[in-house]
Amino acid sequence: MTPKDRKSALAEHLKSAILTLELPPGSDLDEVALGHAFGLSRTPVREVFRDLDGLGYVELRENRGARASSLAHTEIRDFFLSAPMVYGAVLRLASRNKTPCLLAELKEAQGAFRAALRSGGPTARTLANNRFHAVTGAMAGNVYIAPSFQRLLIDHARIGMTFYDPLSDRDAQDLKTASEQHDAMIAAIETGNEAAAAALSDEHWALSRCQIERYVMPEPLDAPLGDPEVLSAGGIT
Repeated sequence: MTPKDRKSALAEHLKSAILTLELPPGSDLDEVALGHAFGLSRTPVREVFRDLDGLGYVELRENRGARASSLAHTEIRDFFLSAPMVYGAVLRLASRNKTPCLLAELKEAQGAFRAALRSGGPTARTLANNRFHAVTGAMAGNVYIAPSFQRLLIDHARIGMTFYDPLSDRDAQDLKTASEQHDAMIAAIETGNEAAAAALSDEHWALSRCQIERYVMPEPLDAPLGDPEVLSAGGIT
């Protein structure tokens, strides 16, 4: 493997680790250990860090090294505010600017997503879903939206990994619905139907948001904490 190949392997490893929370938000990156693992000196490892910093995966801090990009409550708030607008704009532009090559790539990405739903775990599903939406971003071909969309995809993957429950029947149904929406998006993009693509973006976002909200705001306990019967049963008087 050439040094260029090893750099690419390191970059892909870090992207996957950050998207799937193997490297949690804000965790430090050990350039020495990563260099040993991928057979690279510090200079090419730092070059990879700089590239990933530009894409939103990594944050470079002066005199403190690199870390996985943060995901503080203010960033999550901004994510929820901006995601519907950006996703809608991307799908509208994808419908307008599609190419046969990227359309074929999108269908291939959807095939990989379906396969991940059948036999893969949360990691495979997250990476396949991220790839599907990344292709729509490439289709959109807008230099102003691209950086925002890239960061949204990173944080959407991490938030989804945090709140997804593989044992929940409701989450399994949501994933089936998401896959069906992907198919409908492909059809809308292929026919150039911008309005339908934008409407599907809204539906897809609402599905994802509801899934997240179920875990952020769970159903309350059946019995109030101050119920005398509950308290006495627990030996509290």
